[in-house]
Amino acid sequence: MTSTTTVDRTQPWTSGGWAATPIVFVVDDDSSERESLGRLIQASGWQPQTCASTQDFLALARTLVPSCLVLDVAPPDFSGLELQKRMAVERPDMPVIFITSYGDVRMSVQAMKSGAIEFLTKPLAEHALLCAIRQALERSRHRLEHDAAMTRLRGRYASLTAREREVMVLVVSGLLNKQVGGELGISEITVKAHRGQVMRKMKADSLPALVNMVAKLGLPAASPSSIDAGNRFVPPASPYSSLALA
Repeated sequence: MTSTTTVDRTQPWTSGGWAATPIVFVVDDDSSERESLGRLIQASGWQPQTCASTQDFLALARTLVPSCLVLDVAPPDFSGLELQKRMAVERPDMPVIFITSYGDVRMSVQAMKSGAIEFLTKPLAEHALLCAIRQALERSRHRLEHDAAMTRLRGRYASLTAREREVMVLVVSGLLNKQVGGELGISEITVKAHRGQVMRKMKADSLPALVNMVAKLGLPAASPSSIDAGNRFVPPASPYSSLALA
């Protein structure tokens, strides 16, 4: 019989090795249920990780690969719905699939409104569970890819000089190089040089691409209020000024 992976608090996961396989966590105090789910998960090509309690689960290191949590709605230590709320804040890249021995419409509605992938009753229908896991892992993959892309984008923004950031904000606001130079009190040639550096550092192959990047970063565009009484451009405060960027 294929065995499931047991909890090992001394070995945190990394983004390499066996952790490259999507991980399906199971929290259920029923040992026979954990073993059965572990076998099914492993046979489906995923890495099972089973825990008897939410405390054991929370003691595990965060994964850097697509993952999801199959959670008994009534674990022994505290409510599965409470864990779901905590997961939404601490591990938003790990969707939750609820399983339960009894049907509770109110609880099911609450779980689904809070973002659960599925709310399944025992005995579990294998097909329904596997479909839910596939959907959860796909959602997790998209979230991890988005987070990684945003980390790279913030890193590029952090590499810009203060002047390059000023130029970027004015350029994406629709000003021509000559107009940008007038706002900043620099020559058009200097603006072109800064603009080229911005495009290179941000890895933007076009102005629309740069505009999209600025929107994703949440940077405010230049506006008439950006010009002070002396007709000088006042750059918007960076949302990352106090953020340590990787």
